[in-house]
Amino acid sequence: MIPRTNFKTIGMAKILVLQEILPWQGNQREELVHSAYLELHYILWVSNVCVTLTAVPRNYDPALHPFEVPREYTRALNATKLERVFAKPFLSSLDGHRDGVNCMAKHPKSLSTVLSGACDGEVKIWNLTKRQCIRTIQAHEGFVRGMCARFCGTSFFTVGDDKTVKQWKMESPEYGEEEEPIHTILGKTVYTGIDHHWKEAVFATCGHQVDIWDEQRTSPMCSLTWGFDSISSVKFNPIETYLLGSCASDRNIVLYDMRKSTPLKKVILNMRTNTLCWNPMEAFVFTAANEDYNLYTFDMRYLESPVTVHMDHVSAVLDVDYSPTGKEFVSASFDKSVRIFPVDKGHSREVYHTKRMQHVITVKWTSDNKYILCGSDEMNIRLWKANASEKLGVLAPREKAAMNYNQKLKEKFQYHPQIRRIAQHRHLPKSIFCQIKEQRIMREARRRKELNRRKHSKPGSMPFVSERKKHIVAVVK
Repeated sequence: MIPRTNFKTIGMAKILVLQEILPWQGNQREELVHSAYLELHYILWVSNVCVTLTAVPRNYDPALHPFEVPREYTRALNATKLERVFAKPFLSSLDGHRDGVNCMAKHPKSLSTVLSGACDGEVKIWNLTKRQCIRTIQAHEGFVRGMCARFCGTSFFTVGDDKTVKQWKMESPEYGEEEEPIHTILGKTVYTGIDHHWKEAVFATCGHQVDIWDEQRTSPMCSLTWGFDSISSVKFNPIETYLLGSCASDRNIVLYDMRKSTPLKKVILNMRTNTLCWNPMEAFVFTAANEDYNLYTFDMRYLESPVTVHMDHVSAVLDVDYSPTGKEFVSASFDKSVRIFPVDKGHSREVYHTKRMQHVITVKWTSDNKYILCGSDEMNIRLWKANASEKLGVLAPREKAAMNYNQKLKEKFQYHPQIRRIAQHRHLPKSIFCQIKEQRIMREARRRKELNRRKHSKPGSMPFVSERKKHIVAVVK
């Protein structure tokens, strides 16, 4: 049995022996002293026995690791299977509304605060940390058509069917005070949407036309119109803050510059666009949610064809919102599902649905990029994880390292058939599954009919039209 000795003493004794006794050249002696220091760091005691471990660098030569790829493939397969096992995206349901949830707004400064407006004119402010309602306001008579928070987070605006625009304090009234708006503007027509400027005390409303308002005035600074139909949605660009986009019921998407008194240009699609959302990281890019079951991502510098057509929904798309990173967006549809799309892909990476969830009217992606909120017809707001299999809470360093390693493995082998099949498989409600099948048959029939027509027509008389350009009618400047 070796007696217990201070390991530092052992290490220093080795170094002294190397430096004083061995009459070698300087370089060789330095290398040996360095190896002694390595041994100093790796001297362990196991059952009162001194064990010295010498650090050996790993050799990454592929010839020495012939089974590395099969081993990594097995790990990637297991990681993909476990990802689907732990995919539990639904977190909570926020109950309390007495009618369908029609619109929502995020607090610009607080991650835990979200606002919602219902079809009975009621506005609720929620605390997501406690998952409960902290304030209720009877804001309008009839629907709350739109709402937005001021850029500083001190107040918020609502519009409703009673032809009014109201500004409310974000803080609850003091004890004994009545719940009253700060300002009320009575308009001539019903307002269907509202959005606030990202940096100035200016907001925009839409209805019969797009109106730009100063917060201190009761009449609009300017009114912008192009066409005669009602406008359903208006949104400010978060980067180029003077730019606006609006969607009209005559199938137009119109772009405006607030510094000019006239619209810039518009694109006309085959069917009506319900709403649009600007990419928070790319100033020129926006995504439009359309009635033809698709979403279209446009570059405003070239509206002749969309950058990407996103196809997966089986009913009208009612709302869309971008993630803070600008790499993904979430869409809400009349088909009772919520889908997450990568910006550059034509198909969704995730679909969320529940048995009780009805038509999803509004959807928001939280500012910390972790959660998704959706409001639907059956009076509930649901809270989902943005990444279905993500583990919430604090992760240990080893957990983080393992998670990053598994993610890289899944990316490396993502195109292998078995891994791809497992990663892409999703269970769908029977109604959606049958509609997808039916639409696939209809799409194939249309393609076959077009091929037959082209086969029996004069060469060149039926030009090929790409999927991107099929849905665009015209661009007017």
